[in-house]
Amino acid sequence: MLRVEGLETSYGSSQALFGVDLEIGAGHVATLMGRNGMGKTTTINSIMGVVKPGKGKISFEGQDIFGIPSFKIARLGLGLVPEGRQIFPNLTTMENLIATASNHLQRDNPWTVERVLGLFPELGTRESSMGNLLSGGEQQMLAIGRALMTNPKLLILDEATEGLAPLIRQKIWDALGEIRNEGMSILVVDKNLHDLVKLADVHFIMQRGQVVWSGTSEQLDADEEARHNYLGL
Repeated sequence: MLRVEGLETSYGSSQALFGVDLEIGAGHVATLMGRNGMGKTTTINSIMGVVKPGKGKISFEGQDIFGIPSFKIARLGLGLVPEGRQIFPNLTTMENLIATASNHLQRDNPWTVERVLGLFPELGTRESSMGNLLSGGEQQMLAIGRALMTNPKLLILDEATEGLAPLIRQKIWDALGEIRNEGMSILVVDKNLHDLVKLADVHFIMQRGQVVWSGTSEQLDADEEARHNYLGL
């Protein structure tokens, strides 16, 4: 579904990515892991067109999306839950969801407000609350719901559970499991290895702007050296 080959991205004269390669199959869940500052967010933002990549290839369902505007990438079926959530603070929960609602791909069973509130019942009690008055966990649920309202084929989450309490983290993981079971592809950045290996089919570990390890959950669980060297675990 998504293929990235030889991706290079720079910020001015400072190069951040040095030939990133990764691939995600339809209906699969993949993770992008590594210590802070290794290029995970830059990789995601390059895929989504938030930052302009310099070299390489990015294709989605066989279509070249390298360097095209982010709104066109979103319309093709990529939905982003950005780091820091970035919900609209001066809109209510309901307005945040409605603001992004679309079904460009004419899905037979599209994500609606009702489906999002079924996935995250906590948001149902905060429909009229302004975005900046929600808790961190509620904001993350809303950010995921807002991305789902675009009805993507591939959901990308940057720091899916960062800074959240354990109970809220588990609710996020449970929700992602439900989304996976419906056949949606997912690319997730997070540090909670225990939860990631249960959710994902394949993992990519980054170091200094490159993918230095890739494999299945079983392979990662068995590779103590890789976990220690690249994840500090």
